[in-house]
Amino acid sequence: MKAAADIEVASTLSSTDLDAVERLLPLLSSTAGYDRNRMLAMLDHPGLNLFVARVGGEIVGMATLATFPLPTGWRGHVDDVVVDDTQRGKGIARSLLVAIIQLARERGLRTLDLTSRPSRASAIHLYESVGFERRDSVLMRFRPTEFNN
Repeated sequence: MKAAADIEVASTLSSTDLDAVERLLPLLSSTAGYDRNRMLAMLDHPGLNLFVARVGGEIVGMATLATFPLPTGWRGHVDDVVVDDTQRGKGIARSLLVAIIQLARERGLRTLDLTSRPSRASAIHLYESVGFERRDSVLMRFRPTEFNN
């Protein structure tokens, strides 16, 4: 059986790819600002991998893995997991997560974390189904500067 999408770590993004990412961002957050230069800078950042899911060559989903050293070990954080509405339910988000988990294992990361709003029950179920566990934790955020991006 053919996979629903081809998963890859993006090393370049064409103009068409960037347009696809721009269409995906509002599905993540109504307040997320899009910046092409920031997207391209992500590709060159040594601690960041942008995973993309392609169907017929077109990006229909994405997720990011941030990897960083801490005194307690190498850690990873998954962010911005999103799949186009027309492609949901086909296992694409699962494939993105499995690819991220595989890279985290290859890198010997001590932990791989992600956060999700409690209202996203289906996303939480997916995360748990690939091995993420709920933690008794409080997510806190500080905004050093107010900006649109």
